[in-house]
Amino acid sequence: MSVKLHAAEVLGLSGEIIDVEVDYSKGLRSFTIVGLADKAVDEAKERISYAIKNIGLKPPHKQNQKVIVSLAPADLKKEGSAFDLAIALGYIMASKQAEFDTKEKIFLGELALDGTLRPVKGTLALARKAVSAGFKEIYVPKGNGEEAAIIGDIAVREAESLNHVLSHLRNESLIDPLPKTEINYGAATTDHDLSDIRGQENAKRALMIAAAGGHNILMSGPPGTGKTLLARALPSILPPLSHEEALEVTTIHSVAGTIDGPFAKIRPFRSPHHTSSYVAIVGGGVWPRPGEITLAHRGVLFADEFPEFERRVIEALRQPLEDGVITVARAKGTVKFPAKFMLVAAMNPCPCGNLGSKNKMCLCSPSSLFRYQRKVSGPIADRIDLWMEVSNIDHEELSQKNTAPESAEIRLKVIDARNRQIARFKNLGIISNSEIGVRDIETLAPLSSEARNSLNLAAKHMDLSPRAYHRVIKISRTIADLENENEIKQGHILEALQYRPKNNF
Repeated sequence: MSVKLHAAEVLGLSGEIIDVEVDYSKGLRSFTIVGLADKAVDEAKERISYAIKNIGLKPPHKQNQKVIVSLAPADLKKEGSAFDLAIALGYIMASKQAEFDTKEKIFLGELALDGTLRPVKGTLALARKAVSAGFKEIYVPKGNGEEAAIIGDIAVREAESLNHVLSHLRNESLIDPLPKTEINYGAATTDHDLSDIRGQENAKRALMIAAAGGHNILMSGPPGTGKTLLARALPSILPPLSHEEALEVTTIHSVAGTIDGPFAKIRPFRSPHHTSSYVAIVGGGVWPRPGEITLAHRGVLFADEFPEFERRVIEALRQPLEDGVITVARAKGTVKFPAKFMLVAAMNPCPCGNLGSKNKMCLCSPSSLFRYQRKVSGPIADRIDLWMEVSNIDHEELSQKNTAPESAEIRLKVIDARNRQIARFKNLGIISNSEIGVRDIETLAPLSSEARNSLNLAAKHMDLSPRAYHRVIKISRTIADLENENEIKQGHILEALQYRPKNNF
């Protein structure tokens, strides 16, 4: 007897419906899974056999029976353990140990040997695919239900075990569908507050501008001046996630297995070490998986010791910094991952870190200094909006009473500026000034005549590229938003020009 059920698997950041066909017949004992199954799927034979045995039913490894499982489409590689529940139910039906309706139902879950269900990755993406494919119910392990119920357009039934699912399908003990999960947004929880940092008022101002407009920023300065602390305090002034952003971030981190709780409430802050591999940062693998730049989507990617990253890792940032996506092409597939993040980079002025110091001598040779600065290439430097020098502060200032505003106060200003941008960009598909395209910059970021003259004079003097020219306008637009100004004025342009790089990048 042959039966058909449905499961799903994650491909990139979306789901794919998988048909699970199970055929049972008398014959030489065998249990075969076909359909480009990986090792985890192939090992499901043992998990399923003992799970079925331990709930009191006849298992597939019984003598004189032939079981074949086909996972379709056959040319699509199947990975992971999410097919266990569907295969087990298919065998139970095919061997006539139970009969139930599987129409418009999706079954997900990994089986333990005692028949309990273990959570799987990417439940939100799979639930969204199930809804778009017309399914009415989805069965998930305990721990995945709240995440799947974020969608709200499908009945989500959360089960603890294979027996639990069987009891429901037999109408013996029904599983009530979960209510729609409401996402509770909150401010970033961080151990760092901008008010904890003595001095560095210019750097704090640059961070506020970056947070308000979603701009990229690079901080350069000697070791110990607070670059890392400033970067780690940045999440405390970022605005909360919108509903759509929360869905995007939850989907990404669910697929990657890095989600904390049923949904994402705060913007991600990723801080990979400079020794991280190309694949870890960019994403990839035989079947492409998201890397750190995708995990930082709608949040912050902090690159400490930026020039020490592998050269091809730094250069790979060109596409996401410009387009907000990263294309990962492999022999078995090409995937586009979202990568709209704020890049916050930190670097020393030279290899020894003492260049420009008042009290310490730089020990670097001209050639080593040149090589160090060349690690940040011109195209990458052109894509960084704000350059900030973080210098040493006087020791007396460290002991003075701190009167700087707290992050919560600055955050209110950032949120107000973001709200102005959201209203301005309504129906345009963008949410921050950093995303304004060249075609729309004239209408969305109008300049006063004095501002335009100042910008053109500075552009000639500083030899700004067209990309840098437009980035100065975007930064000026953000500064104007922070001051509740509709038109970009000369003072906004002059402040934005202060954040261009001083060195020969």
